[in-house]
Amino acid sequence: MSSPVYDPPALEQGTLRVTPLGGLGEVGRNMTVYEFDGKLLIVDCGVLFPEEHQPGVDLILPDFEPIKGRLGDVLGVVLTHGHEDHIGAVPYLLKLRQDVPIIGSALTLALTEAKLKEHRVKATSTVVKEGQRMPLGPFELEFVAVNHSIPDALAVAIRTPAGLVLHTGDFKMDQLPLDGRITDLRAFARLGEEGVDLFLPDSTNADVPGFTPTERAIGPVIDQVISKTPGRVIVASFSSHVHRVQQVLDAAAANGRRVALLGRSMVRNMTIAAELGYLNVPANVLIDYKKARDLPDDRIVYMSTGSQGEPMAVLSRMANLDHAIEPGEGDTVILASSLIPGNENAVYRVIDGLTKLGANVVHKANARVHVSGHAAAGELLYCYNILKPRNVLPVHGEYRHLMANAKLAQDTGIPEARTILGENGTVVDLRDGVARVAGQIDLGFVYVDGSTVGEITDADLKDRRVLGEEGFVSVIVVVDAATGRIITGPEIHARGIAEDDAVFEAVKPKIAKALTEAAQQGVRDNHALSQVVRRTIGRWVNQSLRRRPMIVPLVIEA
Repeated sequence: MSSPVYDPPALEQGTLRVTPLGGLGEVGRNMTVYEFDGKLLIVDCGVLFPEEHQPGVDLILPDFEPIKGRLGDVLGVVLTHGHEDHIGAVPYLLKLRQDVPIIGSALTLALTEAKLKEHRVKATSTVVKEGQRMPLGPFELEFVAVNHSIPDALAVAIRTPAGLVLHTGDFKMDQLPLDGRITDLRAFARLGEEGVDLFLPDSTNADVPGFTPTERAIGPVIDQVISKTPGRVIVASFSSHVHRVQQVLDAAAANGRRVALLGRSMVRNMTIAAELGYLNVPANVLIDYKKARDLPDDRIVYMSTGSQGEPMAVLSRMANLDHAIEPGEGDTVILASSLIPGNENAVYRVIDGLTKLGANVVHKANARVHVSGHAAAGELLYCYNILKPRNVLPVHGEYRHLMANAKLAQDTGIPEARTILGENGTVVDLRDGVARVAGQIDLGFVYVDGSTVGEITDADLKDRRVLGEEGFVSVIVVVDAATGRIITGPEIHARGIAEDDAVFEAVKPKIAKALTEAAQQGVRDNHALSQVVRRTIGRWVNQSLRRRPMIVPLVIEA
């Protein structure tokens, strides 16, 4: 249930305002705006991927409306890491103002700039590293190393005269990471000693007890699966999961196999990661996809996109026999990722399709081929005890995740009144060590649909669902402009309805009668007559056929 909408008061001098525009109540489109002294700082700018009830939508953006009129006040966008749900909306923001500075680590900016290039947008970028401090108007930023399922992730500490804020981005506390780069708890402790006035922690795994397993546990499992597979191995993962690709490359090399990367984003991201030194490619392991098809089945591993069941991604096309590679007996498919909420049905359809083709499908439910990139409850408790923040605003997660995170904060002694359960558009003001809700902005979903951005509405999506589920009926009637008498029709055509058009003969007299009665009452307006037709056939279809199709009446005057 959404909170009531009410505008926040004018921002008082010396107060820091924090407004999440995305990422609360959902896993995606993370974006938070910080305002102090008339200037804005944005942390992350990501996308959300559509669910089944949003047909035809490609991406969902944060609602930029609250800052559209203030883009000149934006000092910069800090990107915590290179995942789509944190960087995917940057091109759309920069199309509104191209010279907004983008700030992030080397890999994060490289992945973002590749995305911007596809949109023909050039950014002003600043590369930062952990341990670095950076003044930016009234904000002073400090970057802290955090461990995640992509290299080079950063938390950001934001200092203002109103207080110190720590925004973690996505993180976990893997003590044996593949790249040796752990979450810097010493920096967390130092910030805790200084006094964290507001803590914005990742909530994705807050309802998972204990600790997230280490990435190193995955390598031996992947190696074992590859060694026991007599045919081809196909591994599906996120296209930015450098650590997982590294493990696949190493396991393939150890088993005398070559690796072919499939999917445009996979090839692009891994090329960038290798060039920057984040991916160590063993000699003579990578092979072009076209050449890979000439190798024996037991000498090849395909690394592909599509782990979330995306209909146009490589793995889904394989399952639908719509790809040159057709998995079958003797092949193994490894889904090396966790399920993003809302994608379950799509993923299970892909698993079923691959299994039906004869492939052995290995996934998180039957083997440890993936571990999460997010801190579980035990790790979050460590953070609360180390930082001892005065106020907490859990971010990044569905409502149950935010609530679980808030409960962890309260278990460590943070008062309930200082633990804010917000949603997108919740305005939080920080002053004198106290954070309070100051307003609730009304935000919507901004849909990217082909080449259009923000043009598709929820009403349009409802129409699409009706068309897909209930069908379509058109009614054409020609009436005399002077008398309202029917000259031709009604002519009825239906699509997506099992019954033959002949079934509608029974309703034609009812439509004619309704139009005659309307004409006798002096109704001549085309729109009003169309509504008479719509109501008449709508009632009949609902009662007789038990359907609620989209009805498009057309009344023509002659």
